Amino acid sequence: MPPVKMFTLSGCIHCKNTKQFLNENGIKYEYVDVDLLSGEEMTAMIEKVKKYNPASTFPTICIGNKVIVGFKKDEIKAALGI
Repeated sequence: MPPVKMFTLSGCIHCKNTKQFLNENGIKYEYVDVDLLSGEEMTAMIEKVKKYNPASTFPTICIGNKVIVGFKKDEIKAALGI
């Protein structure tokens, strides 16, 4: 299973749905709620998100070398091989 890293916002429904989907399928993942960071830490994280997703929209999901923007269940399943 490829590693899964997500950049999310704490109040974003699409981010919550993505986390719920991954949890329901037993997928281990790491995430950062970017809006809960502050100052330089938030600025640095937004710059990191821009490397994967220049529009900086959420969720930005990195599955192995694949980047998926938004809760796109079929794309997530294909990237995970489930």
